[in-house]
Amino acid sequence: MARQRLSKRIREILTAETRAGILTIAMALIALAWVNSPLADSYSSFTHWEFGVPGLTLSLHAWAADFLLAFFFLVVGIELRHEFTKGSLNSPRKALVPVMAALGGMVIPALIFVAFNYGQDTIGAWGIPMATDIAFALAVLALVAPKSKPELRTFLLALAVVDDLGAILVIALFYTPGLNVAYLFAAAALLAAFALIQRTTLGNPILLTALGLGVWWLVHESGVHATIAGVAIGLLLTTAARKKKESLADRALKTIHPVSTYVAVPLFVLVSSGVSLAVIGGFATISPLFAGIVAGLLFGKPLGIVLFAWIGERFLGGQRDPALRRKDLWLIGTISSIGFTVALLINELALGETPYAATGTAAVVVAAVIGSIASFFVARRVNA
Repeated sequence: MARQRLSKRIREILTAETRAGILTIAMALIALAWVNSPLADSYSSFTHWEFGVPGLTLSLHAWAADFLLAFFFLVVGIELRHEFTKGSLNSPRKALVPVMAALGGMVIPALIFVAFNYGQDTIGAWGIPMATDIAFALAVLALVAPKSKPELRTFLLALAVVDDLGAILVIALFYTPGLNVAYLFAAAALLAAFALIQRTTLGNPILLTALGLGVWWLVHESGVHATIAGVAIGLLLTTAARKKKESLADRALKTIHPVSTYVAVPLFVLVSSGVSLAVIGGFATISPLFAGIVAGLLFGKPLGIVLFAWIGERFLGGQRDPALRRKDLWLIGTISSIGFTVALLINELALGETPYAATGTAAVVVAAVIGSIASFFVARRVNA
């Protein structure tokens, strides 16, 4: 029964993420069309429109990146908790291969980027090609291989979730410019209160939501990127069902997943992926930054995923699902080269308002387009 519930849950997640990916693609195309139309100035006005609540005023772009993406990372946190307790990562041998694959898919792209940008002002943007966009990747998989085996989709989901965890750690450790320790300690105290209260009768949704918003504000004020609050809360939510009711994590996921899928990620992509085609077709495309991101994603991702999965299986005792062939991993690696949402976020954190930011955005968009096309041909080869 538990296995059936888990399989149903995985199917629901895959379906939702596929829809989200299609919507994400649509928003990216709208942003590109908008910026390259006579209405380009209105796009800038739209993304820089400022509004807020007493004590906190941000631009629409900042609200999307700092607040709305926290919902996306909250979903990631819940998924991680599920994977490590009940899913494909719940035993060391089963977890080792996708975890190693995710690690390789982060390390090799970063090394390729560093090779292109060593000694350049852009060396600090090495985190950009490490990311995989879970929604975009699943949408592309559904389009290029609609009859792909469930084990392939589950492996891609597990790999992308671990990849997101890696991206979160990179953001927290390397892209936090200043730190207010007092706010950070206050956030930790509120998180501890959240963890305790959720297990009592006091843990009603209204109180927990208020605590969660408090954690987000404190993390935001601490200088750490506020999306970290989302994943921290997601990891703390209990997955244990009480009195035959759904667990708190499952109930939260049902409420928050649609917000993440149909509001947070699409709006962030809309306000972040607008880049002039003149940048894509100009000198910027032969810069070390552009080359490092594109090469890191398109070549580093597949190579790192396949190589590290083999190392985990061959030398570390990992157990690959028997239904997955070696060439299936090449398809997973190619699809994982689509970084997009998290790559765009790291691009903003690493390059900010510098002249390099547009080049970084262009590289992420170009890599996503080429990666999607390449996935089609690899899927045909794999399924031949």
